[in-house]
Amino acid sequence: MRFKASVMNEEEMRRALIRISHEIIERNRGVENLVFVGIQTRGVPLSREICKIVKDVENVEVPCGSLDITLYRDDFSLISDHPQINGTDLPFSITGVNVVLVDDVLYTGRTVRAAMDAISEMGRPKSIQLAVLVDRGGRELPIGANYVGKTLPTSRSELVSVSVAETDGKNGVDIYSVD
Repeated sequence: MRFKASVMNEEEMRRALIRISHEIIERNRGVENLVFVGIQTRGVPLSREICKIVKDVENVEVPCGSLDITLYRDDFSLISDHPQINGTDLPFSITGVNVVLVDDVLYTGRTVRAAMDAISEMGRPKSIQLAVLVDRGGRELPIGANYVGKTLPTSRSELVSVSVAETDGKNGVDIYSVD
């Protein structure tokens, strides 16, 4: 893997998350009946950051949880003989509320499909919306994000790597060549 380019620095990431947060508030006409669910791994800290921004803007604490979709993936048997399970933490009901799934990168759509399957087994939300920091194109399923920090068309020979301070010690988005 070879470094190609840095496409978002910490400040650009912060601004994108602020914009996404405002778009979510606007589309939902506030935050009533709204919950955030970060998809493990990097969607979780991004979701927490969006929750903080929404609280600062609306002065309301919106429920924020995490979702591990490992067991719902359609490529489960291809991942690993012993895949790492990070756990789901949804300390609230998702029935009848607007769920905003948060992830770092939207690519084929398969992660989001798995997340919707997992959410559907836990209840029946009023709606499921999707917020992603980066949409890189390359969809294999008809899934699109409602909120996008940056659209970044890439080829299959490229990898988009999102770093978040909580797990990586820094915030940023880089592209690597994998050929």
